[in-house]
Amino acid sequence: MASKDNIDLTESSTASASQPEIPLISRELSWLAFNYRVLQEAKDPRVPLLERLNFMAIFSSNLDEYFKVRVATMRRLVKLKKKTREKLEDDPSPELEAIITEVSRQQEEFGHIFRNELLPEMRKAHIHLIDETECTDGQRNMALDYFRRTVKPLLVPIIFSTNPSPLFLKDQTVYLMVRLLPKATQDEQVQEQYAILEIPTQKHGGRFVQLPIEKGEHYVMLLDDVIRVGLPELFPGFAEVEAYAIKLSRDAELDIEEEVSGNLMAKIRKSLKKRETGHPSRLLYDPVTPKPMLHALLDRIGITTDELVEGSRFHNFRDFFGFPKFQLPDLYYPPQPPLPHPVLERAPSMLEAMKEQEIMVHYPYQKFDYVLRFFEEAADDPKVTSISVTLYRVADKSKVAKALIRAAEHGKLVTVVVELKARFDEESNIYWGNQLEKAGANVIYGVADLKVHSKIGLVTRQENGRAVQYAYLSTGNYNEKTSLIYTDHALFTTDERLTREISQVFHFLVDGDQDFHFKHLLVAPLNLRNGLYALIHHEMKLAREGKPAYLVAKMNALQDSRMIKQLYEASQAGVKIELLVRGICSLIPGIPGLSENITVRSIVDRYLEHGRIYVFGNGGEEKIYVASADWMNRNLSRRVEVAFPIYNDALRQEIRHMLDLHMKDNQKARLSDNQYWVSDDSSNSMHAQLAAYDFLKEKLIQSGLEVT
Repeated sequence: MASKDNIDLTESSTASASQPEIPLISRELSWLAFNYRVLQEAKDPRVPLLERLNFMAIFSSNLDEYFKVRVATMRRLVKLKKKTREKLEDDPSPELEAIITEVSRQQEEFGHIFRNELLPEMRKAHIHLIDETECTDGQRNMALDYFRRTVKPLLVPIIFSTNPSPLFLKDQTVYLMVRLLPKATQDEQVQEQYAILEIPTQKHGGRFVQLPIEKGEHYVMLLDDVIRVGLPELFPGFAEVEAYAIKLSRDAELDIEEEVSGNLMAKIRKSLKKRETGHPSRLLYDPVTPKPMLHALLDRIGITTDELVEGSRFHNFRDFFGFPKFQLPDLYYPPQPPLPHPVLERAPSMLEAMKEQEIMVHYPYQKFDYVLRFFEEAADDPKVTSISVTLYRVADKSKVAKALIRAAEHGKLVTVVVELKARFDEESNIYWGNQLEKAGANVIYGVADLKVHSKIGLVTRQENGRAVQYAYLSTGNYNEKTSLIYTDHALFTTDERLTREISQVFHFLVDGDQDFHFKHLLVAPLNLRNGLYALIHHEMKLAREGKPAYLVAKMNALQDSRMIKQLYEASQAGVKIELLVRGICSLIPGIPGLSENITVRSIVDRYLEHGRIYVFGNGGEEKIYVASADWMNRNLSRRVEVAFPIYNDALRQEIRHMLDLHMKDNQKARLSDNQYWVSDDSSNSMHAQLAAYDFLKEKLIQSGLEVT
């Protein structure tokens, strides 16, 4: 068992709340560097071919969201009146220009990878993504027949000359701009016309049309190109018909006050509706689009060239998530089915197993089913009197939410804190909040001025005349879908030091009561920031005394300037700091005299690294925390987050070993300049995600359970 805390985690830091003047990397350019790491996976020949196509879709989807939120916000700032803009700390215009330049560079490379690397390799693998110019006569006839039967009834073309009203383009929807050249006559001058039509991806059920296999070769057409085959029939009587793809992204930032009031849900619903009508933030266009046609479109939709971003022949590459699946196993990652847990797989009761020992589960390497079992068992157990949960992002058909509904229907006191401001999941959260309320649950829609990002649950059970509490603490959401692709860590515990304080967190969430002194948990915005400062300062004290001092931390993002200042000071004091930051990292490592003791690496791989782990040397008795929080200003100051200590020796060794695997990765780890990191011992290959799975698989085998 680890020693008890000897550091006052609530001690206030002397650091100023104002932003310190320290070297920092722009948050925006750092995010673009992260997304470029995703693109690197798409061009990495070590990644199976169709998985590379999937990374192209991830890159595109990420960029879409970035433009809808971050770039849209910056554009709003740029459009402010001059006097208002002068009140901003920095003029956003130069950074916005730098963003557009870097995005253009990445988009150009994206197109090169697709055209010159992926498509040729797909052809070698007997998969042909063909357009209307590459069809054989037989394929063209099949595509035309398919167009007539299936696609044409879904199309509603708008001809500019016959419909002069302003044009509204849906968010994140691909359209074809059509250039129509009438047949020439002796009596009149030929004048081209323009039309536009939406590609009906959703109504069609996807973006792709599979053609019959010929001699072992697979043929696929984009719906765009099937439409191009049929355009002459859709616009008869024209000499020439040409089509160019466009796509508009709209501002998706929710303009709601950061407060909870009686009409918050109404504000959220109103903002969701506005997402379809938000201000345009980006118009992607095919670079070969004729300029007169493009300017006619801009006039019709009422935007300027400022929103134009050069794309490629195809847009909405995120639709490639739905690219047809082929029975070609070599083109995909080898299967890694989630493993059973050595203890929980044998346990007839989750609650009984938790009472005997603390248990940790690591997704997606191990099954998420145990979370479902935990809540389902609690819902059906007559001795369970109450269940409290925070829901941030839940699956559309959430079994966790259904178990909570059943528990409420059984008469248990069910308290659910539903975060309405979980961006892009608000609609689903509203739905489940309504369903839980109907079942009789006590639903709390957020906390004043804060976003509830912690992932905790607490079950209370009457046993021999006393209340016994069972807690679930995790880095990941209650989401069956993302549990298969996000790496997360979860603790099942009855340790009263933790369950007592989790109960206090729920009192804070429900009642707003802040009169708590946490000795074990680090809870934002109450004591997480100052608790981390105290732990860092303790390492600095050890370093100044000439003792070993170090900090190892894994997270999604590091952006908070006050926290970065603490790390710079720790580095100057001699503390060795190793950071693994998947996404945004504003800290600059390796600056002589400032950050020379800090290393920063990042891993982008098969699974999205989502778990946060903080390790402090503590003079040889390491303190290890697992957390929901990144080191960003919003997480440390404006969200409800929970970092929980790992006290069980066996679990400490387990989580530390998994962290060490990632710190030693020399296959997928990149340095801050996005160059792949090569360890001193280059002969010792370490691929962390494969090694983590193998580690847990070996533990399972040692327990005597078979691996299926």
